[in-house]
Amino acid sequence: MWEILLSFGYAGDFNILRKYRMIFLGILFAPLYKLYLVKHSSYIPIQAKLKGTIKFPHLNGIFIACYSEIGNGCTIYQQVTIGSNHSVGSKNIGAPKIGDNCLIGAGAKIIGGITIGNNVKIGAGCIITENIPDDCIVVMPKPRIILRQND
Repeated sequence: MWEILLSFGYAGDFNILRKYRMIFLGILFAPLYKLYLVKHSSYIPIQAKLKGTIKFPHLNGIFIACYSEIGNGCTIYQQVTIGSNHSVGSKNIGAPKIGDNCLIGAGAKIIGGITIGNNVKIGAGCIITENIPDDCIVVMPKPRIILRQND
């Protein structure tokens, strides 16, 4: 029975589980919610503001910082970090705010009190530390080939 409860899959069910976690704090759903996240090696705190339905096609390894805000209709792939910055003296202190209908590719890192606009696509492996306006696509620079020296 636990496997059925824990094998929710595509995120619509995750959002339902999270909603029940918020309604019945600490009774039955708190342990179930924690088991679900542990099973997928993820950390999505109850303090994170997830608006509407968020899609997690591959929930493994996702970290979302407390007090982050994620808009409706976003898709977040595996190994994504949405982290806060609390380092004294650094710019962009706080947690990220992500707009509606954004796509965040595998392994992307969004750090600090920045704002990501609506309809933004962030490519795999990108490291974002600055604000991004609406309707943009963000990718990393083109890979370089470093020639190997002959032995």
